[in-house]
Parts: sequence; C-alpha cells; structure tokens
Amino acid sequence: MKKWLKFILIFIGIFFLVIIGYLSYVFLSYHRIPDNKDLSINSRQEARLETNKDYRALTYNIGYASYPPTYSFFMDGGTQARADSKGMVYKNLGGITSTVKKHNPDMIFYQEVDESGDRSYHVNEVHFLQKKFGNYNSVYGVNFDSPYLFYPFFEPIGKTKSGLVTLSKSSLSDAKRYQLPIDKGVTKILDYDRAFTVTKSPVKNGKELILINIHLSAYTKNKAVQNAQLKKITDFLAAEYQKGNYVLVAGDFNHDILGNAPEVFNTSKEPLTWTHPFPKDKLPQGFHIPTENLAKTQIPSARNLNEAYKKGHTFVTLIDGFIVSDNITVKKIAVVNTEFNYSDHNPVTLDFQLK
Repeated sequence: MKKWLKFILIFIGIFFLVIIGYLSYVFLSYHRIPDNKDLSINSRQEARLETNKDYRALTYNIGYASYPPTYSFFMDGGTQARADSKGMVYKNLGGITSTVKKHNPDMIFYQEVDESGDRSYHVNEVHFLQKKFGNYNSVYGVNFDSPYLFYPFFEPIGKTKSGLVTLSKSSLSDAKRYQLPIDKGVTKILDYDRAFTVTKSPVKNGKELILINIHLSAYTKNKAVQNAQLKKITDFLAAEYQKGNYVLVAGDFNHDILGNAPEVFNTSKEPLTWTHPFPKDKLPQGFHIPTENLAKTQIPSARNLNEAYKKGHTFVTLIDGFIVSDNITVKKIAVVNTEFNYSDHNPVTLDFQLK
C-alpha cells in the first residue's frame, strides 16, 4: 500500500474516532436535573403580602444578555452563537437592570439567565442580578446544564448552565424546581432541559401567592411534547387554585398569547415552532391570560433572530406574559418598548391586586 494512501486512511480513522468520541461524550454526559427539587431562598425582606393593595410584577427573558439589535442567532437562521464580547454582555446587563428598575416591580421573573456559559463568556448573570437587586428576596433554579456543544463549527455555542431567577420584595417561604417533558430524540440536546420554578409568598389572610417562573420549549416540532408541557403546568395551577391560593405564572410561553399576532403586527401568518397560538381553552377553570390593550398598543415582546433587528421589517410577535387566577384583580398589562436594545425580548409588566 502506498504511503500516501495509508496516511489518508489513518487520518480518516482518527477523524471518525474523534467524532464518535465526542458524540459519546455529549450523550453520556447529558442528564436531566431531578424533578421536584428544593431551591434555596436568599432572604432580604420579611414583608407579607396584603389583599386590596397594588402590586407590580415584571417578566423579562434577557436572552443571556447577549442579543443586541445587531445580533442574529444560528438556530433562527442567523449567523452567531455567542455574544459579541464579554463587554457586550455587561453592557446589556446594565441596560436590562436599569430598564427594570425604572418600573419598580414588586416581583421580577427573569428567564435565560446564565450562571456560566461559553456563549456569554462565563459572566455569572445570576449573581449580577441578585447583587443589583440586593434588597429583593431571590430564588434561582437551573433550567439546564448542557455538555459542550461543538456546534455551529465556526463558533461553537459550548457548555452552558442557565436558568430562571425570581425576585420579590415580599417574604418567600418555599421554592421548588419542577421538570417539564422534553423531546427524547437528538433534538433534546439542542432544545436543552426545561423546567419551571415555584416560589410561595405568604399573604396576611393565611393564603399564599404562588409565583411560577417558566420558559417553554422553543424549537421542538413535536406537538406531543408541547401539549405535555402545558398539561403539567396547567395541572399544577389547578391543584394550587383548589387549595384556595392565588396563582401567578410569568414567563416566556413560546406561544402567541394574542392568538392573532400576525394580524396585529402585520407579519407572516406562517407559524414558527415558537409562534403557534396559545391554547387558552386548555387553561383550568378560573385562569386567564391578560391581554387587554396589548393589540391596540402594538408593542411586541419578542423578535426573530434570523437577522439584525430592523423595525418594520424583522418578524415580531407577543409570546411573553402572565397567566393569573381569578382571585387576582388585573389592573393593567403592558409591554415595555426597549426597541430590543438589550435582548431579543421586551419586558412585560402586570399591575394587580389580591382579592
């Protein structure tokens, strides 16, 4: 056998061994965080909630502080996988926190907060937010802890540990993380683990306000998985409501909460995996998604990351918001228009009272 042919065969053999070794590492190191996991509470205040008093909640998917308006993401058809720089991550975090503080919320629900990640240059965004809102009680639940993903090849997204941060000015008595159903195929690697966190806040009348922070799957095409995720969360809502508690869900639902967002924002009616109408008929009795005046104000809560943001051209929709039980009086719901300066999402506020 000629030396050059032998060399090529050895090279091909080594290449396939590396590929097989890497795939073995990814699938063997992949794990799901246990269900019904207790979370620690970082306590700063002991004030209890009251009925007939005004409160404000705010939900914000911060996109691991890596998505300025110029950013496009490979999973949406764009070109990038990591933040532009570590400095950009800190710049976006500064804009995110200053925006939130202007609205002075009593409860804050953050999604896509990296504890450590190659994609966000290992900035501990959880600690950053907890420090910036040091007078709030806080709970952090890991959404996923992924192995190193060597994809896309030109700029691997890498290893990521990321989750959900809940902050509250009121006393918190208990917190847990619950698994959500996910795909069992190869797509589970890219769509990550999924979960929701539940934090309980005592009310002076003896009941509890159940604060649920959630981020549903975006890229699964498996309707059975989407339905299973919704069933788990709605079953949980019904159980807490039957106990007489107040229930407030906040987060990124990856579903069109208006039901007709393409008409409202004059965009394509062809749904993406994360823009199908939210199946409101599957909500338990006594629950609804507040949307009053959202169509009229026409401020989107999320943009597509297939390209840099161009107002009036880039696809936008409304997938972030709240689910509330009917023992909560909704005063106002609004999307905060940041022009997507710090994330691919805008924050959403909810003014309410407990009955």
